[in-house]
Amino acid sequence: MISPLAYVDPEAKVGKNVEIGPFVFIDKNVVIGDNNVIMPNVNIMYGSRIGNNNRIFPGAVIGAIPQDLKFKGEETTAEIGDNNSIRENVTINRGTAAKGKTVVGSNNLLMEGVHVAHDAKIGNGCIIGNSTKMAGEIVIDDFSIISANVLMHQFCHVGGYGMIQGGCRFSKDIPPFIIAGREPIAYSGINIVGLRRRGFSNELIENIHNTYRIIYNSGKNVTDALVQVREEIPMSPEIEYIISFIENSERGIIR
Repeated sequence: MISPLAYVDPEAKVGKNVEIGPFVFIDKNVVIGDNNVIMPNVNIMYGSRIGNNNRIFPGAVIGAIPQDLKFKGEETTAEIGDNNSIRENVTINRGTAAKGKTVVGSNNLLMEGVHVAHDAKIGNGCIIGNSTKMAGEIVIDDFSIISANVLMHQFCHVGGYGMIQGGCRFSKDIPPFIIAGREPIAYSGINIVGLRRRGFSNELIENIHNTYRIIYNSGKNVTDALVQVREEIPMSPEIEYIISFIENSERGIIR
C-alpha cells in the first residue's frame, strides 16, 4: 500500500490499510490513522496528526510551518479528524504559540486550493469552496458552507449552519444560521434551505427568522436587540447559540 517512490520517515507512525502514492513525503513526528488514502505528491510535514478514513488529493501540504513572523519553531501541531476530503493543493499550516494547534474536524470537504492558516479551527460537516483563504486563528463552526474565493480576516468567527456567498471578503464575525453575501458583505436572510435539510422544524426556523428580524431590522443597537429577543422569542439551544455568539463576538458582527 506504500509506493516505493514515497518517502516515509522511520519515526512517523502510520496506521493500518493506508494507501500512500508515489512522491509522497511524510516527515518525522507525524501520526496517521487507519484507512487513509494519500495520493501522489502530498506533503505531510512535522507535527501533523491525521485521523481515519481521510482522502488527501495530489499537491496538498499539511503541517507546514505557519506564515507568521512570530513563529520561532515551537512544538505545534496540525490536527485533522476523520472522513475528510482534502482536495488538490490544499494547505493546512500548523499552529503557533498562540493556540498550539490548527484543527480541522471530521466529515469536511475542503475543495481545491483552500488555505487554512495557523491556529485556525474548523468544525465538522463543513464545505469550504475552491481557493478560499482563511487567516490565522479563525473559527468556523459545524455545518458551515463557505463558497469559492472567500477571504477571511484573522480572528474571525463564522457561526454554524450558514452559507457565505462566493467572492466575499470580511473582517467581522458572521452569526449562525444565516446567508451572508453582497459587496460589502451583509446579512442576506437566514439559510432556510440548509436548515430544512438539517431537520430544523418550521417553528424553529420561524423563531430563528424572527430573532434576526429583531437584530437586523428593528433599528435597535445590538445590545437592545438582544434584550428584545430574550423578551419575545421562545428560548431554545439554537436561539441561545445566536445570543451567545453575538455577545461573545470580539470583532462585532456583519451588518
